[in-house]
Amino acid sequence: MRVLGIETSCDETGVAVYDSEAGLLGHDLYSQIELHAEYGGVVPELASRDHIRKLIPLIDSILDRTDSQNKIDAIAYTCGPGLIGALLVGGCVGRSLAYAWNVPAIGVHHMEGHLLAPLLEDNPPDFPFVALLVSGGHTQLVEVKGIGEYTLLGESLDDAAGEAFDKAAKMMDLDYPGGPHIARLAEKGTPGRFKFPRPMTDRPGLDFSFSGLKTFTLNTVTKHAQADGLPDDQTCADIAFAFQEAVVDTLAIKCRRALQQCNMNTLIIAGGVSANNRLRERLEEALAKINSRVFYARHEFCTDNGAMIAFAGCQRLVAGQKTGLAVDVMPRWPLDTLESL
Repeated sequence: MRVLGIETSCDETGVAVYDSEAGLLGHDLYSQIELHAEYGGVVPELASRDHIRKLIPLIDSILDRTDSQNKIDAIAYTCGPGLIGALLVGGCVGRSLAYAWNVPAIGVHHMEGHLLAPLLEDNPPDFPFVALLVSGGHTQLVEVKGIGEYTLLGESLDDAAGEAFDKAAKMMDLDYPGGPHIARLAEKGTPGRFKFPRPMTDRPGLDFSFSGLKTFTLNTVTKHAQADGLPDDQTCADIAFAFQEAVVDTLAIKCRRALQQCNMNTLIIAGGVSANNRLRERLEEALAKINSRVFYARHEFCTDNGAMIAFAGCQRLVAGQKTGLAVDVMPRWPLDTLESL
């Protein structure tokens, strides 16, 4: 089965063609980062309009490049969660093409796409495993026994890790999105100058909370601010280092705790924050101590992309699942309500 995947949940337009026998044939991605950077975050209306502008040309391009004209057997599109206007663009285009080509279509859960992205790699993990999903507004730990067999173990009670990175970056006048800028600045930081808290690691449970860490960061920035309202360059780097270490340590502590609770030895991390090299290093260090392994997708599949949607959709389509003619998108959609295969 050859599947066209469409991702338009937020600020990236992604398309891909995945073949159930040959694997991933190709993918394209258009990022709206420059469009939204001026505003310090995603503007939903602008995101929707840009998806309209870019989606059809991207589909035409990927079909040409993969020699898939008249060869698409099904379409998978992101159905939720995400920005409702952006979801409607992908949903309407995907459902309309499926109707015109007389092929089945399926709405894919965005976070399931992220969760399954590491399975696109040459050495994929085997089920069962624990998944750390750190994407945009989501920070979740999930027990995964198979596709659709998900049990939520813990999640962020306020700001997600990605949101905390963005807000910390804004405090130091860094560009959006904040994660990559904080990571680069942290490379110049001085270890040990600042000690930030590791929130909710001193109590049982697997939930997260990063709002207090965000406040601690703001207080530190304010305390060391100069006449222009910002600390000097080295102090900013030292704050970035301490902030990143706090987030990374918190995630690693909770991941190790989740593996022990579930009696498993395999962890996957997925989502935009999973591209953070320091997080990968810290998780590998922590899990090696308990004879466990961590898997992740290549960097290009950490952020939103069409490949993960095509792959996730293909698994469900091959199992006989599909959605009807109605375009029914869901801005909020709990992962653990999905049907298992």
